[in-house]
Amino acid sequence: MIRVAILDLNEGQPNQGMRCIRQIVDEWSEFHGIEIERDEFDVRVKGEVPNLDYDIYISSGGPGSPLESKGSAWEKAYFHWLEQIEQWNAGNENDIKKYVFFICHSFQLVCRHYAIGNISKRNKTSFGVYPVHVTLEGQQDIVFKGLPDPFYVVDSRSYQVTSPDFQKLNMLGSTILCIEKYRPHLEFEQAVMGIRFNEYMAGTQFHPEADAIGMSMYLQTEEKKKTVIENFSEEKWVSMVSQLNDPDKIMWTYAHILPNFLSEAAQQFREGQMA
Repeated sequence: MIRVAILDLNEGQPNQGMRCIRQIVDEWSEFHGIEIERDEFDVRVKGEVPNLDYDIYISSGGPGSPLESKGSAWEKAYFHWLEQIEQWNAGNENDIKKYVFFICHSFQLVCRHYAIGNISKRNKTSFGVYPVHVTLEGQQDIVFKGLPDPFYVVDSRSYQVTSPDFQKLNMLGSTILCIEKYRPHLEFEQAVMGIRFNEYMAGTQFHPEADAIGMSMYLQTEEKKKTVIENFSEEKWVSMVSQLNDPDKIMWTYAHILPNFLSEAAQQFREGQMA
């Protein structure tokens, strides 16, 4: 039995991310024949955080600014939970370590917490399917195993992490795994899109949990179609639906990043039990 905690940072707003995370965990469990128990924690509305009884933690994306919550009660509880995980993993007496994956909003919060980059509002909201480039370190990381360069992601964010502090990254033992698509025609700095924070923690600024079929159906509902066209354009809506249906794009990312992370954690869990 492997226990999985899903930290919900969606602030009570309807979203596809939580459904996708549940789906990936359940599919992974069934495929590998590994029994799992999963629980969810409403971090931003109810101030809930998991205890240390879990083996794997997945912290979701969410709406709003990753800057304005600084000092809030829920964020204090969130970072206290993170510090407990760090202390557990640092303990030599604990053979089985705790693995954590941070998605989008969670990723931005943790980057701010560790002070490893500049968190700022984007000039324009990024929404769509985009290529992401893998770094040399990312090519060697088990979470990105099987991904081409570039690979495609669902990106939905108004904020970004840029200007990485490489001295601080080295001090923490962190490595950048992937970066935003090259845009030589623009002056804007490329965002950091994925980081291995340490041996047991990783995260991405995009949504690796996004499933093509579910997202495509969601975008084709009248309400969501209208929202995307009003906020972006009909061309953007058509492009996103088309790319979601390309099997070499989002489905490839969906089938690799979080499943690879879960497999990495499960392997360590088995080794720790035998120690």
